[in-house]
Amino acid sequence: MVEQWVSTGAGSHLAGRKRESTAPEVLLRKAVHAVGGRFRLHPRIAKGCTPDFVLPRRRIAVFVDGCFWHGCPEHGRKTPWTGPNAALWEAKMRRNAERDKRSTELAEEHGWHVVRVWECSVQDDATAVARVILA
Repeated sequence: MVEQWVSTGAGSHLAGRKRESTAPEVLLRKAVHAVGGRFRLHPRIAKGCTPDFVLPRRRIAVFVDGCFWHGCPEHGRKTPWTGPNAALWEAKMRRNAERDKRSTELAEEHGWHVVRVWECSVQDDATAVARVILA
């Protein structure tokens, strides 16, 4: 039997979150453009692999990973999940990590150089991250 999510007040702020064109993605795209990079948004490289944006001439695929959703070593969750949805959250985060790994492998198999950046590094200095991507 599949477990069902239990609605709690603690998770209400997570409902309806954007999946594409998040604030860190837009900030990084503006910085990449400002330093001379030209890109395409959300192209499907392969089934199951859609980077946040690509720089086609350079064959670079960029993924901006959110600290919460992708488990940033600095800002990600450090304590075990608790509450009625603990097992579901744990499984979801494990699936996210597996999907990230699979997406990276697929992009590399299709000849792309993959760059994964954390949301926090973009927010700290988007221009520096953009220069690293284009270097």
